[in-house]
Amino acid sequence: MSQSVEQSDGRLYCAENASEVVQFDADNLISDFTSPSQPEDSVINQLIDSEPHHMPHPDYLRLCQDHSVDLTARQDSINWILKVHAHYHFRPVTAFLSVNYFDRFLSVHSLSRGNGWPFQLLSVACLSLAAKMEELYVPPLIDLQVLEPKFIFEPKTVQRMELWVMANLHWRLRSVTPFDYLDYFIFNLTFSGSKTNHFAHILSSSSDLTLNTTRVIDFLGFPPSVVAAAAVLSAAGETAGLPDTCYERVNKEMVRSCRQLIEQYLVDTCPSNTPKDLRTVPAAPPSPVGVLDAAAACCSCDTRSDNPVLGSESCSVLASVFNESDPPNKRLRSSADDVQQQEP
Repeated sequence: MSQSVEQSDGRLYCAENASEVVQFDADNLISDFTSPSQPEDSVINQLIDSEPHHMPHPDYLRLCQDHSVDLTARQDSINWILKVHAHYHFRPVTAFLSVNYFDRFLSVHSLSRGNGWPFQLLSVACLSLAAKMEELYVPPLIDLQVLEPKFIFEPKTVQRMELWVMANLHWRLRSVTPFDYLDYFIFNLTFSGSKTNHFAHILSSSSDLTLNTTRVIDFLGFPPSVVAAAAVLSAAGETAGLPDTCYERVNKEMVRSCRQLIEQYLVDTCPSNTPKDLRTVPAAPPSPVGVLDAAAACCSCDTRSDNPVLGSESCSVLASVFNESDPPNKRLRSSADDVQQQEP
């Protein structure tokens, strides 16, 4: 580690002002969204140029394909993040950002497969950091660990993990995501035949599709701008297209391939273009990487009533602890108050 976790501030709140990085309020903006605005070309160019700094290591997709990364644990973690995102009505970008942090960390650090507690701790830390970046209200760390996760962690433990995550992301928390580009591509949509004005529907649908790409490892091979363009085109329908000017910085062939994946795995072939029920795993997926792992079912997160609580002492030196298959000093959870009062 580049910095000792013991030197961390106890609160670990991000220095960035969340209001400066919020992309949009999904509930309010979509309801009032009648026409898109034109983002500055210079802003789009800056975002595209900075994309490589906010993506997992280029070798990460191969590691997933080779199962060097525990795909079942990754899928369980993403399922839990999406459940908590829905539970607290977080913005779509918050959940996507959580997975972005999660994958970027795993692309530079391997976690022991063990019994799953390192992945659960990483999930809580990434979701907490993303919520602090994007949400006006962030639940306390104990309250954030809802929906019966396999383990419950003390706040001090999560805060130390947050510090380790931030250090390994080189403190680049204002990640470029597909949500940064949705307005741009919706504004530039062209239609053969009658012009549609259902921009709010396109924004909502493309946002849902973008968020669901986190479940499929194939999408790790595409930069955020490509995912955004493909999601917008898929949400807009077969009559929609983008002008050549949009493909000056975004690879047209990659957009086409990404759109094919979206429509193959995330969208039904019926005219309504509604997202597939991701709880159903398709039989014998043609992709060799198994894009929807058997753990992709929404109910794959193990639920237990005897969740052990992991104290901060178990993560005093996270790098060495993660080499252990079972965390030390765990006990049964009795109440949230009891957990919060436990001393290391």
